[in-house]
Amino acid sequence: MARAGVLKNRRTPRKKKAAVRSAGMRHTVIARSSGLSIEDNRLVGSNVSFVETPNQGGALAPRYLVFHYTAGKSATSSINWLTNPESKASAHIVLVVLGRDGSITQLVPFNVKTWHAGMSHWDGLSGLNSYAIGIEMDNAGPLTKVGGKYQAWFGTLYDEDQVIYARHRLDGEPRWWHAYTEVQIQRALELAQLLVRRYDLKDVIGHDDIAPDRKRDPGPAFPLEHVRASVLGREEEEPERYEVIAPTLNIRSGPGVEFPSVAEPLKKGTVVVLLEKRDRWNKVELAKNGDIEGWVHNRFLAKI
Repeated sequence: MARAGVLKNRRTPRKKKAAVRSAGMRHTVIARSSGLSIEDNRLVGSNVSFVETPNQGGALAPRYLVFHYTAGKSATSSINWLTNPESKASAHIVLVVLGRDGSITQLVPFNVKTWHAGMSHWDGLSGLNSYAIGIEMDNAGPLTKVGGKYQAWFGTLYDEDQVIYARHRLDGEPRWWHAYTEVQIQRALELAQLLVRRYDLKDVIGHDDIAPDRKRDPGPAFPLEHVRASVLGREEEEPERYEVIAPTLNIRSGPGVEFPSVAEPLKKGTVVVLLEKRDRWNKVELAKNGDIEGWVHNRFLAKI
């Protein structure tokens, strides 16, 4: 977990090898051989099953891959809901984690339309159900702290090692989120690589990308930028770097003088990496010590 007042909640710069913060630890997402394949638009491999849902439409020629979280109690409950005609919802895949064994349940062939995107827009297109494969990740989504536990909307309590504290890029304040496990992220990466190659998909995106006014999944606990960069083979942008030009500069837990300092004042010449930019305050981390991050007034910084 990040230290109190020092929040790891940025969209991390893109790199070929992706360092990921999940469940309070730094993880490395590296593609490995998955043993997965696609035959007749169905996934084949170890720990893969097919449970057909009636919630499907016509033919699909996919262009995109969209990640979601289920916001459900368990993978089984999510599968039951997505295969229930009354839900009027479905997705091609539910990615399930059982202990350390990531299993996958496919609900519809990849060339058949499902109802995972709802009202959505991307790249000049509307209604992404007609253009995208959907992957549902078994994850509770945002949580509320209750005593020493963290509660989902459906009542389940999670321990501290199962959550992260982060700000979604579309929200103003950070909050608690259910963490994805390392095996779940690895399995998602392997599956995304296979689908992008097989169907020549143009992009890997989140539900929050295509419906930002109403959705927040897969959320900041999922390393979507890293998965996208790794799968599509794109170089990640280098973050902006600045130098402190004041004799000393306080680095605070929030964007304002009312927030406490999180470390000793930064000395003149200290190099920081930009994490988030606002009108008067920037969120930065120390270039030589990435464990220290916080907010500084931008008029005391000069871009390098």
